Amino acid sequence: MNKVNYFFGLILLLCTMSCSLFTTNDVENPIARVNDHYLTEGELTEVLQNNITEDSSIFVQNYINEWATEQLLLDGAMRNIPQNVQDNFDKLVSNYKRDLYTKYYEDILLNKELDSIVNIEESQRFYEKNKNNFLLNESLVQFRFIAFENEDNVDDDLKKMFKSGSYNDLKSLDSLKFKYKNHFLNDSSWVKISRVVEQVNAITNENKNRVLKKTNFIQLRDSLGLYLVAVKNRLDRNDIAPLEYVRPTINQIIINKRKLGLIKKLEKEIKDDAIKNKQFEIYN
Repeated sequence: MNKVNYFFGLILLLCTMSCSLFTTNDVENPIARVNDHYLTEGELTEVLQNNITEDSSIFVQNYINEWATEQLLLDGAMRNIPQNVQDNFDKLVSNYKRDLYTKYYEDILLNKELDSIVNIEESQRFYEKNKNNFLLNESLVQFRFIAFENEDNVDDDLKKMFKSGSYNDLKSLDSLKFKYKNHFLNDSSWVKISRVVEQVNAITNENKNRVLKKTNFIQLRDSLGLYLVAVKNRLDRNDIAPLEYVRPTINQIIINKRKLGLIKKLEKEIKDDAIKNKQFEIYN
């Protein structure tokens, strides 16, 4: 007998046993009962279809026991929790349902009309007006590095290209990456110094301020190999964050402002339409 047939055979057996105990005409194919609550064959079948396990009999028994425990706890709560507390819970549930439906519907309307594209000029204007609000809480660097496991791969021409940092030289260095143990050549990106310490073994919390100085080029050695490090720029804590670093945050702020404005507009339109169609009236 295959597993699926075994599941449904088990359900049928439980159903047959339960039907001999229950005489209610209101519940179709009950499997288990706790006071006035019934677990039906259909409900259990749906659970089984979504939860295939190696031992279906154990799964069914555990599910029925868990279901019964939940119902007993619920009934105990309804008997013992004061009515005023239950009324407050009912209000919370009602409010949550309302908020859930209205938020979902608002999102549908917003997705149809919200412009989620922020152009560079708009983010630039916002940044210039608010740049003093974008202070760094940790240091950043623009840097590049190459890690070599074998120093024989490091020659004077390679060092010269690395120090240069020109577009063509960096492109040439990238084409030689098969020689490197690790590398990062995108020195136009701002990176947290804490991230650099995590990624470059030879840079530690003890030497990071000595190594990661602006316009600094340095060779480092440790037990794992040789490192070439060049720092293009550095910003420290409480410096104004660069636009390219905070642009994702700025874009999200702008989109959120658009969203709030659009929500107010949609709410006004819905209310105005309801008044026009006599769906909303205020009685004096």
